[in-house]
Amino acid sequence: MTLTAQLPQPLIEVKDLGHGYIMAGEMMPVLQNISFTIHHGEFVAIIGPSGSGKSTLMNMLGCLDIANEGRYLLDGQDVRELSDNKLAQIRNEKIGFIFQQYNLLPKLSAFENVELPLIYRNVPYKERRRAAEESLRLVGLEDRMHNRPSALSGGQQQRVAIARAIAGKPPMLLADEPTGALDSKTGAEVMAKMQELNRLGHTIIIITHDLSIAEQAKRLIRIMDGKIVEDRGNEP
Repeated sequence: MTLTAQLPQPLIEVKDLGHGYIMAGEMMPVLQNISFTIHHGEFVAIIGPSGSGKSTLMNMLGCLDIANEGRYLLDGQDVRELSDNKLAQIRNEKIGFIFQQYNLLPKLSAFENVELPLIYRNVPYKERRRAAEESLRLVGLEDRMHNRPSALSGGQQQRVAIARAIAGKPPMLLADEPTGALDSKTGAEVMAKMQELNRLGHTIIIITHDLSIAEQAKRLIRIMDGKIVEDRGNEP
């Protein structure tokens, strides 16, 4: 009897995804026949110019929007079949978001910004405080925990955003232009931190228009006019 090894379930399966918006009574396609698979532990950059559809795809992957056509399976679940409440739960538990503009609350300290999503998840007090401290320490901000965003540099604010994204140990980190608001030196430091997180086992997906950033990922998916035109591994 021949035994066939069972492949691990992909983190993401996108099958024939299509999406568009109605403008002036006509459907304007934004994404067309998008298909790809991402496994746990990958580091993927999705690249494309403005208007290519990459931001719309990011919204789909982040369960912020649902595609008109096709299927998106996250950890084997078809997101189209889930209620709004379940989608909100998935966004909180399975996806760590990292935004270009950080999206930190200005009246909260770095620690409190990182802790807040864990409060929403009803994580017990001691556990969430330990997780917030550990994630801030991991991004090198153990001495800035009690600073508010206004007292931090742009790079430090982005690292707080990364700490907030990883504190709940989600299976996926989704980063939208994570270096877009940073100078080149600070951007390089943030990318080095992303690579370190990937080595620790985090699955990372970066949305970017910058080829120099995309080339630092282990895999590059290029989108043009709503279609995938390239999907390749990057040389180390």
